Amino acid sequence: MGKIETLAADKRLKLTRLELGPFGTNAYIAVCRETGESVLVDAPGEADLIAAQLKGTSPRLILITHGHADHTLALEELKEKLNIPVASHGAEGSVLPLPPDRLLKDGDEVVCGRLILKVLHTPGHTAGSLCFKVNGFLLAGDTIFPGGPGKTGSPAEFQQILCSITEKIFALPAGTRIFPGHGSSTDVETEQDQYRKFASRSLNLNLYGDVTWL
Repeated sequence: MGKIETLAADKRLKLTRLELGPFGTNAYIAVCRETGESVLVDAPGEADLIAAQLKGTSPRLILITHGHADHTLALEELKEKLNIPVASHGAEGSVLPLPPDRLLKDGDEVVCGRLILKVLHTPGHTAGSLCFKVNGFLLAGDTIFPGGPGKTGSPAEFQQILCSITEKIFALPAGTRIFPGHGSSTDVETEQDQYRKFASRSLNLNLYGDVTWL
């Protein structure tokens, strides 16, 4: 059974992390406490467990950070169970197990009751990678992790993900909590500090793959 953790709970927002599937991928459920509406971010596996966590809420949308299989293994089953739209960036449509009902782009807003999730397009790990900011939290997919960026497949993609991180994520308030697609959380200030040290060194221009700030 997957691991379930409540990350935040106040009068406006309840945010839950579910660590699921064969790759230990994080899914997130954001619930508007005032209206009971909810959104699911990613569908890594264990559809029954996700559906059980959504009971008592009114699910409105399944948001996909990117189309890799470890984030979408349960997508078809959840779409059938919940009968709600799926939203992703258009560049991910060809790799998803089903076509998205809604295409998202940078700067879009997703409304969930009285909550607003801001869409950040952060290419690099994939061409259509998205992050979702809600209140003081960023649901970051595989764009950034504690200690470094997500995996890239070429030097060009590595430069692209660095641009996404420095121009989009590091522009957020320093205290913004970052919840990635795998593992534990970090925050903008911590990653900025580590990145500055990384960027101050002479870097190999052919760098890519699994890279850490250290």
